[in-house]
Amino acid sequence: MNHRNLTEAQRRGVAELLRIAPIADELGERFAAAGHELHLVGGSVRDALLGRLGDDLDFATSAHPEQTLAVLNGWADATWTTGFEFGTIGAARRGIRVEITTYRSEAYDRVSRNPVVRYGTSLAEDLRRRDFTINAMAVSVPEHRFTDLFGGLEDLARRIIRTPGTPQESFADDPLRMLRAARFASQLGFRVAPEVIEAMAAMAADINRITPERIRDEFSKLLCGADPVTGLRLLVDTGLADHFLPELPGLRMTIDEHAQHKDVYEHTLTVVSNVMAHEDDPSPDLVLRLAALLHDIAKPVTKRVEPDGRVTFHHHEVVGSRMAKQRLKALKFPKDVIEPVCKLIFLHLRFYGYGRGEWTDSAVRRYVTDAGEVLPRLHKLVRSDCTTRNKRKAAALARDYDALEARIERLRKEEDLARVRPDLDGNEIMRLLGIPPGPVVGQAWRHLKNLRLDRGPLSREEAEEELFRWARAEGIIPASDASSGS
Repeated sequence: MNHRNLTEAQRRGVAELLRIAPIADELGERFAAAGHELHLVGGSVRDALLGRLGDDLDFATSAHPEQTLAVLNGWADATWTTGFEFGTIGAARRGIRVEITTYRSEAYDRVSRNPVVRYGTSLAEDLRRRDFTINAMAVSVPEHRFTDLFGGLEDLARRIIRTPGTPQESFADDPLRMLRAARFASQLGFRVAPEVIEAMAAMAADINRITPERIRDEFSKLLCGADPVTGLRLLVDTGLADHFLPELPGLRMTIDEHAQHKDVYEHTLTVVSNVMAHEDDPSPDLVLRLAALLHDIAKPVTKRVEPDGRVTFHHHEVVGSRMAKQRLKALKFPKDVIEPVCKLIFLHLRFYGYGRGEWTDSAVRRYVTDAGEVLPRLHKLVRSDCTTRNKRKAAALARDYDALEARIERLRKEEDLARVRPDLDGNEIMRLLGIPPGPVVGQAWRHLKNLRLDRGPLSREEAEEELFRWARAEGIIPASDASSGS
């Protein structure tokens, strides 16, 4: 063990604890006065030792929930009781949010995820039931007495993820902890102990006991970690991904020696890494990362070997968009995540062909309009999708996309591409054609919008002429109608 690392960790921890000490010690003194113990626990202690403690603090106490509420009365700016049945009370004071949970000693039926909540009688009992040793440390308040019964501080210094008891017992109690191990590997950059990986592989099927919502939340945190590729590899290598995201291990296709193509699995992981480099905001972009992860999931089902030996994946972006929608819906992702992810997958190949000089201004307008709000993400995904080792090819693709973005900007200055609308609105269409509201108005509107995309802005006279020409062709007005501009 590196004692120097321990000393540095302890020094960081003390500095972080002193930062929040006024709030924590105030709280500890109130609990002590009422005859209860109070300890900062779990991720709060871990993050304090890592020098990254936030403003959300977790505490464990000997007090029961109703006793905790009594202690908080007159101290907290606000309290909430959504976790009351699980022994948790939330509170806020001076911008610090705290969650205070009664010591737990849980019994699991090992069939469902939900524990039978039983209150414990000691801190040691509470720490023993926690997921990993790095989350099983505590600091008492106001005394600041450090408790580490399972070597969490040493594991923190060694940057390793272990369980307090055997991993088999821990994962049998709560299979979600297997996914949490991969998530912490992604977030913290820690390695998972070999015996933990072995248990994950042996017990991977137990993840099916967990609700899709809880899997979604852990997986999202993994994907938004500092090193998602490490976490993703762990999910695939242990077989966990087979049970909730089988499309990911399915990308590991055999490469025929006579029909070479990229290793789609490795390519996908590279694209995930690439999009991270393009993120503008300090916070991770879940939609962009999901699109990168899923953009090629249809390649295995669309793979064809042509007579000349070439490997093709025709329409994999169309099929992939449908597959992604099904998978994300199964994982209970919200609509505002599913829709942009699927649109990005559907559009991610549209750019290829631009470099051949085939794109008119109309094609550029359609690219912008079809992408809509996801256009900035589409730029990042398309650039990230270039993983060729051929430097000349990579440079050419980058130049082509630079040219496309410049062209979009030029057209944007000439026209408001973000709000491309027909040159006549619905009211004008109804007035000119003498028709009531209904489907025909929408059909005419879309026809004029397509013309707008193809030809750019039309004059009023041109727009009316095109409307009447379309209406005559569709039989909406007589071909000889004198009022139709003929």
